[in-house]
Amino acid sequence: KSDLLIKPPVYKRVMPNGEIQKLIITEETAKIRPYAVAAVLRNIKFTKDRYDSFIELQEKLHQNICRKRTLVAIGTHDLDTLSVSPFTYHSQAPSDIKFKPLNKQGVYSCTTDNHLKHYLHIIENKPLYPVIYDSNGVILSMPPVINGSHSKITVNTRNVFIECTGTDFTKAKIVLDVIVTMFSEYCENQFTVEAAEVVFPNGKSYTFPELAYRKEIVRADLINKKVGIRETPENIAKLLTRMYLKSEVIGDGNQIEIEIPPTRSDIIHACDIVEDAAIAYGYNNIQMTLPKTYTIANQLPLNKLTELLRHDMAAAGFTEALTFALCSQEDIADKLGLDISATKAVHISNPKTAEFQVARTTLLPGLLKTIAANRKMPLPLKLFEISDIVVKDSSRDVGARNYRHLCAVYYNKNPGFEIIHGLLDRIMQLLNVPPGEKKGGYVIKASEGPVFFPGRCAEIFARGQSVGKLGVLHPDVITKFELTMPCSSLEINIEPFL
Repeated sequence: KSDLLIKPPVYKRVMPNGEIQKLIITEETAKIRPYAVAAVLRNIKFTKDRYDSFIELQEKLHQNICRKRTLVAIGTHDLDTLSVSPFTYHSQAPSDIKFKPLNKQGVYSCTTDNHLKHYLHIIENKPLYPVIYDSNGVILSMPPVINGSHSKITVNTRNVFIECTGTDFTKAKIVLDVIVTMFSEYCENQFTVEAAEVVFPNGKSYTFPELAYRKEIVRADLINKKVGIRETPENIAKLLTRMYLKSEVIGDGNQIEIEIPPTRSDIIHACDIVEDAAIAYGYNNIQMTLPKTYTIANQLPLNKLTELLRHDMAAAGFTEALTFALCSQEDIADKLGLDISATKAVHISNPKTAEFQVARTTLLPGLLKTIAANRKMPLPLKLFEISDIVVKDSSRDVGARNYRHLCAVYYNKNPGFEIIHGLLDRIMQLLNVPPGEKKGGYVIKASEGPVFFPGRCAEIFARGQSVGKLGVLHPDVITKFELTMPCSSLEINIEPFL
């Protein structure tokens, strides 16, 4: 049965009978699009379908691996229409370039022709544009914009000169390999590609295409373990050979030597070989088994508490708001009557906008800005948010720490301190924290702060530690947030109640 299978082709680079086609890169071009590779498909036989496929392949490569020609641009030319090499990969001022572009009538300047604008943006900021000439000064192409009409290939073309220019040398070589391997099948000597020489500005010359075959060694037990199968090394080698990765068992009988052809540029690492083995085996044929480690996922306790509180806050008649974790320095300092250095705020080193300069140290500004944006809504406005705040902490490896805060505000014609106070009592009831200082209870004690109205501020102590403040906001704070009515707020850290 194995004799009936078609063996994979072996691609060969051959030297020409006469002079080798040479492409010279000038020093000026090396500063713009520094790399070029080239090859020749000799005595190729096109049909209408093959020709269309050849053009379509170039377009597909241009869109994906070439990243819309920014990394690599492909030029294919009828070699018989050109003078003998060397070809020169040169650069010129845009105003000096005049030629007949592909599928256009007449001679155009690249600065005036609208047809060339599609890819011109890639190089239009450069002082010089790259151009490829033959030895008679005929323009083959202006990469990455367009090819010239003079050397246009047709269904009757017999010898194709392929050049790939770009900013990524590796991708240029891959693109050239893909084109020549796919279409060398239609050459008179199948699967052979005529070499071309590229001379770099430093004087070094390289011969392309590389068509490099390389060998990798992967252990069969690694493939079995990663895929979750139990196959013999011989069977795995057969599976990989089916995927056009010629493989054989070597060494201690557990090692598989894999030959990677130039058509498989996607094989970069051993895991790519493992994936091919899994595809050849068939994903649906892999036996489904329970993992050996038996674990049950559980919600993070802090998130569970947050979820429970969110539902009960909503039940208490408050609407949830979700505000940005980043804010301006003004929001957490100036508008609240505080100094920025006293807030322990984490600063963004390169903020894109004044609205996102620091990480918030309190949830209050976000809620007040939400009220300001919804002033047309009927009163009272009762909002809450349970989210993280961030403060500097030198004891942590990242230099900062998150705390989960609960913040609620009441905005109406009267301050509504009793409503916020009642909300605090309800929260403590839900958290099973009794009023009073004994047995881990909670108390509120008179306090002061620039955010709150004098004599209308209290600090909340629960289980022996301060967890937050509540009170009526200071008129200056209300005015700075563009509000006109009294407002009371409550903000506590919920982490001590876990």
